[in-house]
Amino acid sequence: MKQFLIIILTILTCYVYGQDKYNYVSFNELTEVSGTEYIIATIENKSKIETKSKYLLFINTQNGRTKQVDLPKDSYIRTIQQIQIDNLNINKVILVAKTVNLNNNKGIDWNDPQQVFILSTNGENKTQLTENGFFVRTWTTNEKTGTIVITGHYDSNSNGKYDKTDKNEILIFDLKTEKLKTRI
Repeated sequence: MKQFLIIILTILTCYVYGQDKYNYVSFNELTEVSGTEYIIATIENKSKIETKSKYLLFINTQNGRTKQVDLPKDSYIRTIQQIQIDNLNINKVILVAKTVNLNNNKGIDWNDPQQVFILSTNGENKTQLTENGFFVRTWTTNEKTGTIVITGHYDSNSNGKYDKTDKNEILIFDLKTEKLKTRI
């Protein structure tokens, strides 16, 4: 009985000592916003088991002020890219990320669609261009017209797979107004 008690107390001590009570902040990427005083930091606040929060932090390198743009904790950031077209007075940040759990399973995964967002260079404004149910495949910008062209499809039969019944579309958005110009 004495040996059993010693073993139990030893296991309990190791278990309690091994528990980490702190969260860790992970700075995954820093992106300069050209022509401005801002840097964008991609931040994950992690515990030992899970990600607690995920966000973009716009840091004003002149005065130290910050603006936090929150994302779902299980989101996946694919691209952060600045679009600067001086002759059209356009300076925006494009964020492509998976932020919606469309199939309502355990979390956001590879079966969920990507969304395209436009952010101001200081992080104050965030506009989601594509609908939650639109699966973005590719995108590019046209510097002459100041537009972003996005290709993808809607999963019309909700089977989570790309097949013949899905509706393919090309969306053209004006980068200045952040509004849909046309659907093809």
